[in-house]
Amino acid sequence: MPDVPMKATPEAASLKATQPAVPAPIDAQPESGPAPGKPRSLWSDAWHDLRRKPSFLISAGLILLFLTIAAFPGLFTDMSPRDGDLTQFYLQKPQLTHFFAPEWLGYDAQGRSIYARIIHGTRASIIIGLTVTAIVFVLGSLVGMLAGYFGGWVDTVLSRIVDTFMGIPFLLGAMVILVSFDVRGPLVISLALAVLGWTTIARVMRGSVIQVKQADYVQAARSLGAGTSRILLRHILPNAIAPVIVVAMIALGGYISAEATLSYLGIGLADPAVSWGGDINFGKDSIRVASHVLIFPSIMLSTTILAFLMMGDAVRDALDPKLR
Repeated sequence: MPDVPMKATPEAASLKATQPAVPAPIDAQPESGPAPGKPRSLWSDAWHDLRRKPSFLISAGLILLFLTIAAFPGLFTDMSPRDGDLTQFYLQKPQLTHFFAPEWLGYDAQGRSIYARIIHGTRASIIIGLTVTAIVFVLGSLVGMLAGYFGGWVDTVLSRIVDTFMGIPFLLGAMVILVSFDVRGPLVISLALAVLGWTTIARVMRGSVIQVKQADYVQAARSLGAGTSRILLRHILPNAIAPVIVVAMIALGGYISAEATLSYLGIGLADPAVSWGGDINFGKDSIRVASHVLIFPSIMLSTTILAFLMMGDAVRDALDPKLR
């Protein structure tokens, strides 16, 4: 005879409710798996993705190498980039078997070591690129944050100023500024490029701030009586700065290229300063008989620009959730 399930009575239900629950073992885990950890922030999540990107690792290694060369050129060569010997080394071909020696990449038309000039020319390009990027980052972020947060007539005035500077051709405007200086050092070139290069950062920052200032946490901070400076620095800036960092990293390679272009045209760094653009300009006269004078500085310049572009693209992919 099949068992008939007993009907639950009120007395049985009350007795069951009064029984103490048996505690689960300490080492027991939920059936769905281990408990999730603390959610990662945008930056920690981006770093988690960047560490697994080969393009980021390669570009980071190259940039670290270039920064080391720029800071400590004496670790890579002890030869002066300005000393030449026309009697022995005039357009001498590269001797690739002598690695990291003065004759490794050959000599130019003044008997100067191309390897030594490439090593010492790294400092000027890196310093100018980093200086311009720092100036445009601060100036553009400030203008864009003020325009996006306050809106109204402040946004109108600042946006028209940005449009005015964006209407000036970048290289042509830098050339006009630099020809008015008799001595054009790295600082002068950096300021000339920064005066015309901050507008893109300002526009990106303005759009990001307009999007962030509508968030609930910003409205809550304003309702609690937080001041304008606190809202801008503690709530809006940290959450709106990510796209600006990506644009600045990509633009850094462009600033290095702009400095080399100006030096190539004879408006940037000049002797006795050592510059890749100046060496490329000097090497074009002997390209038919000694192409190495032109090729090696060009390779170094292209590799540096490519490294910063690769890093900027990798950081953009990591910070933009739409690209994941």
